[in-house]
Amino acid sequence: MSFFISPAYAEGAGAMDPGMFNILFLVGFGLIFYFFMWRPQAKRAKDHKNLIASLAKGDEVITAGGIIGKVVRLSDDYVVLEVSEGTELKFQKAHVAAELPKGTIKNI
Repeated sequence: MSFFISPAYAEGAGAMDPGMFNILFLVGFGLIFYFFMWRPQAKRAKDHKNLIASLAKGDEVITAGGIIGKVVRLSDDYVVLEVSEGTELKFQKAHVAAELPKGTIKNI
């Protein structure tokens, strides 16, 4: 039966070196890790650092815990928020999640 079908030999074809394949695989994995994980996280950290640095008295913010308040006092590490009339809470600056548009808080 083998006289009808000639056997195929792949002697002339050069296979890719397994070491080169592994290096390309690791480089590809590193690029995927960089573009999908490290770079976006670094951008978010930079934006948060700029937010913390730009806080000023009178800004309306929301904390990581969801508390909304107006900045009353600032120190190096802490911010004091007025959450209602006469009620002030002290937070670490790092826990300020976002700055709200002016006029968001109506009854303070």
